Amino acid sequence: MKPRLRHTLNGLVVGITIAALAGCGTLFHPERKGQMDGRIDPVVAVANGVGLLFFILPGVIAYAVDFSNGTIYLPGTQTTGVDTMPLDANMDVAALEELLSEKSGKTISLDDVLLIVEEVDSLDEALALVRMAGIDDSERLATM
Repeated sequence: MKPRLRHTLNGLVVGITIAALAGCGTLFHPERKGQMDGRIDPVVAVANGVGLLFFILPGVIAYAVDFSNGTIYLPGTQTTGVDTMPLDANMDVAALEELLSEKSGKTISLDDVLLIVEEVDSLDEALALVRMAGIDDSERLATM
C-alpha cells in the first residue's frame, strides 16, 4: 500500500474511533446534556452505530456516553418533568415540608437521612442532580 493512502486510512480510523469513544451526540449536540429521556435522535443513533461496524467496543462506549449524558435524545420530547418554583427566603422548615408533601403526594420529612435538599443555580443543574440520583430507574428498567 502506498504510504500516503496508508497514512490517510490511519487518520480516518483514529478520527472515527475518537468520535465513537466520545459519543456522537455529545460531540454533535453538547447543549442536550442533562436530558433525562425522550425520543431517540436517529441521526445520533446511526452515527453511534457506525462505531459498531469497526469494533464492538467503540460503538458500545459511544452509546453508553450518549445515554448517560442524555445527548442521544431529541430536544423537547421528554416525558419526565421537573416543577420549578421560587421559594420565599422566610419559608420555615415546616412550610417547606408541607409544600413538598403536597407536590409529591407523599409525606416528606426534611430530617430523613435519605433526603437531600440543595439550592441550585439553574434548571440544568437541578435536572443533572435528579438524573444522577437515579430516580425512577427501577421503574424504567422494569419496562425494558
